[in-house]
Amino acid sequence: MTALVDERPNLGVECVLRELSIASSTYYRWRRAEREPCERVRQDAELTEIHADSGGIYGSPRVHAVLRREGVHVGRKRVERLMREAEIAGVSPRRTGFTRRDPKATLAPDLVQRDFTAPTPNRL
Repeated sequence: MTALVDERPNLGVECVLRELSIASSTYYRWRRAEREPCERVRQDAELTEIHADSGGIYGSPRVHAVLRREGVHVGRKRVERLMREAEIAGVSPRRTGFTRRDPKATLAPDLVQRDFTAPTPNRL
């Protein structure tokens, strides 16, 4: 609807609204909501900032814990929903690195000659 009003500014908003059977108060309330978001939308934006403040590491349990520590009463599911809608997720700690063989080291001798069959336990 705003595209129609923006394309033809000479028509006037009231004429367009009358043709679409929309109350003018509804239109102006909708336009004001675009400029000034409601309290809940502002709170949602503030809640997602905690993830950014953590360096993008905190997931929803930690974000929820931080909020509770700060005295903000918010549900765990709301934090999860906001993070999902913003497409942000916590980083899981992963093991870094693994053992690498020194290329200059000599290999241990192969005492079993790659034959791993044994006639009885503890015998080769």
